[in-house]
Amino acid sequence: MTSTDQTTDRTTEVPTDDPATAATAAAAGFAARAVGLRKVFGPTVAVDGVDLDVPTGSVLGMLGPNGSGKTTLIRMLLGLTRPTAGRAELLGHDVGAAAAAALPHVGALVEGPGFHPFLSGRANLSRVAAAEPLLGGRPLAPVVDDALERVGLAAAADRRYRGYSLGMKQRLGLAAALLLPRRLVVLDEPTNGLDPAGTRDVRRIIGELHAGGATVIVSSHLLAEVEATCTHVAVLQSGSLLAAGELRTLLDTGGSGLVVSTPDVELALRTLREVGVTAYRTEDGVAAADDGPPAPEVIALLVRAGVAVHEARRNRTNLDELFARLTEETP
Repeated sequence: MTSTDQTTDRTTEVPTDDPATAATAAAAGFAARAVGLRKVFGPTVAVDGVDLDVPTGSVLGMLGPNGSGKTTLIRMLLGLTRPTAGRAELLGHDVGAAAAAALPHVGALVEGPGFHPFLSGRANLSRVAAAEPLLGGRPLAPVVDDALERVGLAAAADRRYRGYSLGMKQRLGLAAALLLPRRLVVLDEPTNGLDPAGTRDVRRIIGELHAGGATVIVSSHLLAEVEATCTHVAVLQSGSLLAAGELRTLLDTGGSGLVVSTPDVELALRTLREVGVTAYRTEDGVAAADDGPPAPEVIALLVRAGVAVHEARRNRTNLDELFARLTEETP
């Protein structure tokens, strides 16, 4: 954690929002932006000068250990917490100056849902729908029914909220975020308390949102789910941003070389090492480092030597390995 002698929580002044600023940000292709965001709670620096751009239409997975600042960063992006320094933008609008222009187009589930315990799920969701400015004048019952069906809660819609399991409460919170088409959806640990079927539902919904052109920010501890659903990632630790960018690019830079599936392991190793390539065994063949000829030449070399090449692919690290490497290397 970064130390600081600043113990008060002051919000820096931000420029007033105007249509030109919003148009510029929209043209740049960012659905959300953090510009030098910093949040201090007494002597604790929760978020330390984070700069992050969330491309429009992306699905960004926000990763980090407990206490890394993920939820605090999300809350500042949504205007739920005022930053000590820096500024946040949503859909081209400054959150501090013109949040009302952006928030109707944003759906969010942050730190678990909060509903009236003695009302049914349907009644709770109907109250949320009645407060949605973009639903004014529309019949609310079909909208509520569609949202309940989408998250798999239709059968339990008329049960009291206090009798819901943790997973059912998460589903209702997700339904509230999806009452109408959103340009940006922010989900903080959406699979918390869900069983495998519920986790698959969340993956499906994120896929539907992405296919429909929405931008999604999802905070999760399930790295496999992030790798399966996200196009971009941001990794935080101790309030600092360690890495951010397109997931495919980050994974490609995390590992290099070529993996060849072959039954002729000994011949392949000998052939590669004779031309100076660092090579080693894998579960179903060999791996060659990027210290020799280009990949097409390596494959041709193996084939000429009589090696049966069943498959060849670039050696890519997975997200779990990349996350461990980033967080373990940071003091």
